[in-house]
Amino acid sequence: MTTPSDTLSVASINLILFAASQLGADTKALARSIDISPEQLRDPDGRVEVRQVQALWREVTAATGDPNIALKLGEMINPVAFGVLSYVMMHSPTLGKAFEKLCQYQDIVCEGIRTTGRRSGHSFTLSLEITSSAIIYLDHTLNSELSIYLAAIRALIGYPVNATEIRFSYPHPADIREHSRVFAPARLTFDAPQTEMILDAALLDLPVLNASPSLSILFEKHAADILNRLKAPSLTTRVKSKIVTIMKGEEPTLATVADQLAMGVRTLQLHLKEEGTTYQQLLDEIRKELAVKHLQEANLSTTDIAYLLGFAEPSVFFRSFKKWTGQTPGAYRLAQA
Repeated sequence: MTTPSDTLSVASINLILFAASQLGADTKALARSIDISPEQLRDPDGRVEVRQVQALWREVTAATGDPNIALKLGEMINPVAFGVLSYVMMHSPTLGKAFEKLCQYQDIVCEGIRTTGRRSGHSFTLSLEITSSAIIYLDHTLNSELSIYLAAIRALIGYPVNATEIRFSYPHPADIREHSRVFAPARLTFDAPQTEMILDAALLDLPVLNASPSLSILFEKHAADILNRLKAPSLTTRVKSKIVTIMKGEEPTLATVADQLAMGVRTLQLHLKEEGTTYQQLLDEIRKELAVKHLQEANLSTTDIAYLLGFAEPSVFFRSFKKWTGQTPGAYRLAQA
């Protein structure tokens, strides 16, 4: 499983908020409740943490009084309005190619789900796998994805196609009337090993309405750029790596790290702030982690550890460690013995 720092697009958040507004919910209050600002919502390509959309499902369900809102999402929003991936799919030549792009660029929409497709005889299976430990509401997450996928398929090819079977990897709900209505006439299975939507493979060759080859190239380039940025190491990760490298021989100052990253000090500070951290927080985090590790090594004195962590004086290390843990290094070592 990946970490709770997985992200999803702001466009996805906006779709959920739009659906909630149709049921009378206060979307500004909902956004505030999960620490998302109005400025963030104006950038559809922006990113928020997966944990925030999980909190949003809880808040939206409470605000609307509708536990099935995720199932209805495909009916309540424009199913091809979830950002750049929508445009890539809208300008794919066939539904089969649109599915390929969906699987290729899934992380743009949400890094917490892996979507794959496979053809077997007369059937095509679209599979959804949860990959983020931050996803705690499996039913809301999977229901919304399947609902939007089915609605998007219909919009792309222009007629009301249905799935033949849908398998859910979560337990059988007490009431499945809304599942049956939304996905009719598909056969529904719960407690399945994998969440899957089964379709007629003949659909793959159907043309996507009004697809434009030139627009396809344009939007796919934009999608590839976003995906490359998502896969690139974050500045926080790069700064941590530099700190550890520098720490082996000297004190890892902000200026030294900025110089090695070919950045100005102020620029580095601003970018770290955008990622929700500071240089000092990262330095303290690494020093604490390494200090705890080194204190388990009996051959290292606390003075040795202080210098290994780049402290100019052992006394500064002792004060810092007590601030981090509430104990002196010596007391911590004795407690772990």
